[in-house]
Amino acid sequence: MILTTQDSFSEYEIINTLGVVKGSTVRARHLGKDIFAAIRNIVGGEIPEYTKMLAESREQAYDRMIDEAKQLSADGIVCLRFASSSLMQGAAEILVYGTAVKLKKKTQ
Repeated sequence: MILTTQDSFSEYEIINTLGVVKGSTVRARHLGKDIFAAIRNIVGGEIPEYTKMLAESREQAYDRMIDEAKQLSADGIVCLRFASSSLMQGAAEILVYGTAVKLKKKTQ
C-alpha cells in the first residue's frame, strides 16, 4: 500500500477510484497523566505523556484506514489527511482519511 498527501503518484497512474477510506480513534486523558501535565504546564515544556498518547492514537487511526483500503483491494491512498476534534472535556478524536485507488505503473 502506497500513500500520499498529494492527489496523484509520480510513478503510477490512477486507473480506478474506489472511494473514501477512514480510520478513527477516541482517546480520553488519564488522571495520573493529568497530574504530571499540570506540573509541566506550570514550568513549561513538552508533555511527553500526551505526545505519546497522541502518537499512538494517530498510528491506530492510520492502521484502521489502511485496513479499510485493503478490504477494497486498493493499491494506494491519495489525498491523505489527519484531523482531530475535541468531543468532550478530556476526550478527543483522531481521524485520518483519504481516497482509495487502484494503480498501474506508468510506462516511459
